[in-house]
Amino acid sequence: MTEARGSAGQNGAAHARRAPGTPCWVSLMVHGLASTQEFYGALFGWEFRPGPRQLGPYLRAVLDGREVAGIGQLPPDRQLPIAWTPYLASDDVNQTAETVRLCGGTIGVGPLDADEAGRLAIGSDPSGAVFGIWQAASHLGVAVTGVPGATAWNELLTFESATVLKFYETVFGFERRPADSPDSDDITLLLRGSPVVNIRGVGNALPRDRGSHWLTYFEVADVDGTLPRLTALGGHVLTPAHDGPWGRTAVVTDPEGARFALIRSNA
Repeated sequence: MTEARGSAGQNGAAHARRAPGTPCWVSLMVHGLASTQEFYGALFGWEFRPGPRQLGPYLRAVLDGREVAGIGQLPPDRQLPIAWTPYLASDDVNQTAETVRLCGGTIGVGPLDADEAGRLAIGSDPSGAVFGIWQAASHLGVAVTGVPGATAWNELLTFESATVLKFYETVFGFERRPADSPDSDDITLLLRGSPVVNIRGVGNALPRDRGSHWLTYFEVADVDGTLPRLTALGGHVLTPAHDGPWGRTAVVTDPEGARFALIRSNA
């Protein structure tokens, strides 16, 4: 499921420029930047350094000296859903944004420059799920994946995969690997033969208050042991720890309600 442990590049290359369509960053916009920083710092051992400020105050989370995520502050008058947003790599964010529009998606932010770091846009697919597009310059994205405290996987939860499958294949050039079971609406998307993201149709189990949305998985050493710490820090458990095809997982929220998953991946 994950890329090579301890690396952020394809085929084990450390912190290399990603092929278009590869998840390369994950970011969260919140109202309480300081309190959110404290929560994730205590949960994952993150430290923080300043990042680009085009969209307001913004911090990059650092794990053992390597950047793993971003957290920014929403303007006080913006009442937007609090959610982790994965960014998919692009060689030309302007062209990718135009393709998003032509394929039935929308672009809500950008394209715009983020200092010398790169160029970005934020959009949504035809089902309404929000994602980012990142054209790297000096900032290539996450420097490590698949180790405790770093991202492990990104999954799109939607009513049915057929609604958005063609969109992602056209915009990002993904190939599909259907689920093993014909009764499961669960499709893994590949780039150059390697799995990069998953689309899972959950039907009426889709949360009505969220609609279609991306879910980011963060690796931890012990899912069961992390949950008490998460709740003590003000987070909430939505789906208790359980064993799945990729490892032991739980779906949780931070104190502002941003959903994410914890996973101890199968070796």
